[in-house]
Amino acid sequence: MISKFSPTVQAMWPAADLPMPASAAATPQAKPTPKAAAAAEADVDEDDLFGGDDDADEAAAALAKKKAATTEKKKKPAPIAKSIVLIEVKPLDDETNLDNLAAKIIAIEKDGLTWKTEYKKEPIAFGIFKLIIGFVVEDIKVSVDNDIIPMLEEWEDQ
Repeated sequence: MISKFSPTVQAMWPAADLPMPASAAATPQAKPTPKAAAAAEADVDEDDLFGGDDDADEAAAALAKKKAATTEKKKKPAPIAKSIVLIEVKPLDDETNLDNLAAKIIAIEKDGLTWKTEYKKEPIAFGIFKLIIGFVVEDIKVSVDNDIIPMLEEWEDQ
């Protein structure tokens, strides 16, 4: 089988303990020229179906590095959704002390609820004032409709 290859091709093989045919041993071995070696290497590259492609490897490495950088940027925690709410508290009569009521409202403590320290009294009619007070809620922790308003409506005696 080895005898089917020309002596120049056989000369490109690494020296090993391969049996040499008698006809190849009799002929002198010609050393390949640099041009022939380069041409043979180019032929090997063309026929190498599973060989490495340096350009593709570099592009894949760059793409992986870019993905790693974007995932590091995406690891920021999501911003906390907060709402600023103003409520109007209207008393039943003009004898209600709105300053005491505001202090009682601000005293409510709940996780995710922050009351504003200032409040405003505005006239409605016939000497009755309404109380306008604000607060900030974290939307996930506190519901205005289900938590805050029912709590305030329980104080009907004020």
